[in-house]
Amino acid sequence: MPASMLMIAASFLFATMGVCVKLASEFYSAGEIVMYRGLVGTLMMALWAASQGLSLRTRLPAMHLRRSLAGVIALLLWFYAIGKLPLATAMTLNYMSSIWMALFLIAGHLLLKRNQVDPRLIAAVLLGFAGVALVLHPTFAEQQLAYGLCGLVSGVLAATAYLQVSALGQAGEPEYRIVFYFSMGGAAAGALGTWASQWHAATASAAGLHGHTVKGAALLIAVGVLATLAQWMMTRAYGRGKTLVNASLQYLGIAFSALYGVLLFHDRLAYSAMLGIALIVMAGLGATLLRSAGNFSKPSACSSTTSTLSMISE
Repeated sequence: MPASMLMIAASFLFATMGVCVKLASEFYSAGEIVMYRGLVGTLMMALWAASQGLSLRTRLPAMHLRRSLAGVIALLLWFYAIGKLPLATAMTLNYMSSIWMALFLIAGHLLLKRNQVDPRLIAAVLLGFAGVALVLHPTFAEQQLAYGLCGLVSGVLAATAYLQVSALGQAGEPEYRIVFYFSMGGAAAGALGTWASQWHAATASAAGLHGHTVKGAALLIAVGVLATLAQWMMTRAYGRGKTLVNASLQYLGIAFSALYGVLLFHDRLAYSAMLGIALIVMAGLGATLLRSAGNFSKPSACSSTTSTLSMISE
């Protein structure tokens, strides 16, 4: 399958996963969804590695721990935001990670006093933040600002996790092992959070481990399977295709999410929110283009590895 088709399919699967997360949030807490998503992902990657005769043993446990910590918290906040916000809004805020990464690069170059920062990259970051302001504006009136901020912070932490993925890739760690240990970390963190909430909840129904129905269990399995398949497709796409083309097609996930939101959840995005989404997409693509074009030292390795797994926290 061509790289472009793999990327389109991956974007569609991630959007579909978001639908399943939103539906599952009616039955389970965000921590439970993260836990089951991690369990399914861990099982799938372990079975795949065994079928290929590949080892899951790692010599970089500390790096995997740091990557999983940032990624799991990002995932938890993002799933929480999906359950409370219009699907396209929650998806867009998480896609801010490319813009946050550009901001990290700018800050690093300023602190290290390296070459002059490309003003176009600064403009892309500012454009992205203008988009965020427009996307979050409707949430003030609907008392959903806290949920919007959760989605925004998830993008920040996702960007941090992507940089950890880049470091793992440069250290020679294969993609399947990174996905495996992240999934395992998600299962462990989700289980710990669910257990802790059981003891602090005012009522047993408010938090903790919930019982299963056929619909609920099917949604949990779907979240794990869709996320794992989408990660694999996206990894293959970035390995075969051009970074900028793949990054452009990746933003189709927002369009798919908006369509799902209208058809399934009767979401109505304000014109300002739609304009904000457009600005964020433009800013994200601009930042990706400038990083790939070589505006920073050693950009190709960082950009390629980061982009290859740029939705791995989902």
